[in-house]
Amino acid sequence: MRAICVDDERALMERTVSLCRELPGMEVVTGFTRPREALEWVCGHPIDLALLDVEMPGMTGIELAAAIKEKQPDTAVIFLTAYPRYAVDAFAVRASGYLFKPVTLEALSADVRHAMSGRIKPLTGHLTVRTFGSFDVFVDERAVEFKRAKAKEILAFLVDRQGGSVTRAEVFAALWEDRPYDRSMQKQLDTYIRSLRDDLREYGIEDLLDVRRGTLRVNPDRFVCDLYRFLAGDRDAVQAYRGEYMNAYSWASMTESLLTWKNR
Repeated sequence: MRAICVDDERALMERTVSLCRELPGMEVVTGFTRPREALEWVCGHPIDLALLDVEMPGMTGIELAAAIKEKQPDTAVIFLTAYPRYAVDAFAVRASGYLFKPVTLEALSADVRHAMSGRIKPLTGHLTVRTFGSFDVFVDERAVEFKRAKAKEILAFLVDRQGGSVTRAEVFAALWEDRPYDRSMQKQLDTYIRSLRDDLREYGIEDLLDVRRGTLRVNPDRFVCDLYRFLAGDRDAVQAYRGEYMNAYSWASMTESLLTWKNR
C-alpha cells in the first residue's frame, strides 16, 4: 500500500506518517505540509491512500481530494480534522473515512482497513495505461511525461482504437476536427508523431507504438490497460469504471458512452 499524508502542521503530519508506518501492508508513506506539492507529486506517483487535513492554506483538503480523484480516481481518501462541519463536503468527494484529531493508531487502522477493503485492485505490470478518468501511462509505476500535449493525445487516440491501424488523416480528423488537413498541418502532425516516438524511446517503451507507411497503431500485447480489461469482462476493471473515460478529450465521448451503457 502506498499513501500520502498532508497536513500544514508539520508535527501532526509527521505523527500521521509515523502511525501509518505501523499499519500492516503499508509499503511507502510520504508526508507533505503543502497541498500543491502533494498534488504535483501525485501526478507522477501512483498511490492507494490519501490522508488529508481539511483546513490548509492555499488549497483545502476537500479541494485537494477532488484534484487527486481526478488524477487517480481509485485513490481512497480519509480526512483528518478537528471539525465535524466538513463531513458533508468530505463525502461529496467520495471520501472513505473522516477521523477526528488527535488520531489514534486503533482508529486509523480501522478506517484504513475499511477504506481499502472495497478498493479496486490496481493495474500492475511493467507498462500500464490508464484511461478511466484522465489518460496516463506508467512504466514501473513511474508516470511517463510527454513533452507535447498533442503527442500524448495521439497515443491516447491510438489506445482508444485498441490496436487497430489508423491513418494519419484519421488521427488528424479526430484531434483537430474541422481544421483542413493541408500540407502545413501534415508537417505539424509529423512533428507530434516524432515527439511521441522520442518520448517513448526515452522510457524504453518504443515498441508500444507501431508506425508504418501511412498508418499508426499501438501494440496491445505490450501493456496492461483498464479499458481492455473492462471490455474483456474483468470484474475489477468493470467495478473501477466511474463513468469517466479520457475526460480531457472530446473524441473519447463515444467510447465513454459505450462503457457507461455496458456498465448499467
